[in-house]
Amino acid sequence: MRWPFRLLACVGVLVLLAGAALGTASVVLDQDPRRMAQALQQRTPGELLRHAQRRLEGHPRLEWLLLPLLRTAQAHLERPVPGLLPALGKGQQPQPLAPVRYGERGGAVPLPPAQAQAVVAEPSANDVLLYSEGEIAAAFQRARPGQRLVIASGRYRFNTPLRTRAGGTAWAPIVVTAQRPGAVTLEFHTVEAVSVAHPYWVFENLHLRGTCGRHEECEHAFHVVGAARSTVLRNNLIEDFNAHVKVNGQGGQWPDDGLLQFNTLRNSTPRQTHKPVTLVDVVGASGWQLTDNVIANFVKAQGNGVSFGAFMKGGGRDGRMERNLVICTTQDISQRGTRAGLSFGGGGTEASYCRDGRCEVEHEAGLVANNIVAHCNDSGIYVFRSRGTGVAHNTLINTGGVEVRVPPADARVQFNIVEGRIRARDGGVMQEADNVPGSALPGGRERIDGLLLEPAEPLAHPRGAALPGVAADFCGTPRTASVVPGAMSSRVPCAQAGTTARAP
Repeated sequence: MRWPFRLLACVGVLVLLAGAALGTASVVLDQDPRRMAQALQQRTPGELLRHAQRRLEGHPRLEWLLLPLLRTAQAHLERPVPGLLPALGKGQQPQPLAPVRYGERGGAVPLPPAQAQAVVAEPSANDVLLYSEGEIAAAFQRARPGQRLVIASGRYRFNTPLRTRAGGTAWAPIVVTAQRPGAVTLEFHTVEAVSVAHPYWVFENLHLRGTCGRHEECEHAFHVVGAARSTVLRNNLIEDFNAHVKVNGQGGQWPDDGLLQFNTLRNSTPRQTHKPVTLVDVVGASGWQLTDNVIANFVKAQGNGVSFGAFMKGGGRDGRMERNLVICTTQDISQRGTRAGLSFGGGGTEASYCRDGRCEVEHEAGLVANNIVAHCNDSGIYVFRSRGTGVAHNTLINTGGVEVRVPPADARVQFNIVEGRIRARDGGVMQEADNVPGSALPGGRERIDGLLLEPAEPLAHPRGAALPGVAADFCGTPRTASVVPGAMSSRVPCAQAGTTARAP
């Protein structure tokens, strides 16, 4: 039986049981039959089940009667996460990367994945070697353009944030680094770990970890604000914060043109907090590029339970999210909360925080392409009040699918493999073409999960053509004239350097 019929049967049984037992079916679903019918048409089965669970809160008798049934249905609709998941060459690399390059307009240029090879940085007269917490904090205060702040191998603990006091330039950025990835761990018991308020800082090869006993106290690993144009975060491992990277304006200035590449952003446990949980939270800034990262385990266990892997919102434009591996949770997809993968628009922005003070458009001309998004109990890709969005060549596994919602939201959705729905609702507008539902893949669920290891060869579309700006795939391999939907265009998998973190 296909899932729409199973859904209708499940909801019907629940309503009948509630009405027969206590005459309170309206507690579980909306009272208006028209609203109930609209919900059945527009929401996924998982959304309806979570909605019913929330409606039951505070009604002990109904919870005792209906929650076991809801959880049984949920176990059938939201399948388990299979074992340890490969990182597919994304996230922090085991070796240092080539120096950052900047384009003609001053923004950092992402390193092509094929060029992410070991580079030995030669000692320089501009190197400042740092051996203690005090030396590190002082170096942030005294840093000048062109300096490399090289932290000696070891573990360092901070109870106050590190703050920038001057900026670099595109010709002479200020670089904070370890000699090799994994050699330096910076532990923070602070609301924010590193505050970046000046342009052209580069942070690479570091391991940042939040150590707050209360999750509400460890908010941001990096808080990038105001004049901090072209901030670069590369090849870092960042763990156990609510919003690992938070970007917003300050004093009328906006930190545009940032780059996050080859970072691993994850949490080891669900976040016990009422505060927002979004591992990359970009508000109002334009031109940010989020590429080749692993974003995993962003479960919010308190408050509204809503969390995102990454979003860009607040009136910015020209953001790009490409070639990322996003795993909403590495175990128990049905645990409390609602998790979406990548988004332009997020949950919306209060006007006072928006770039134009109005936020009529949350984001303009964004692109989300060549990503693999998996094991999210809500949308894998979510476009909310964002205009001119491209959604191309993504692979969505065990997610709610793609959603385009609320004017002026519009998106071109093309050449994706999607397990879940592709839908526009509440006035959103969508142009859809050449997408492949996960149910069309041969081999069933095992084959769908196998997309994390290799693409589906039979799905080539000879009539298609690579979209402008999406000429290479998840691995950085150039696409051919015979376009293959989904993130990977070749049966040869990407390099598998390690695995994503599995939450205990």
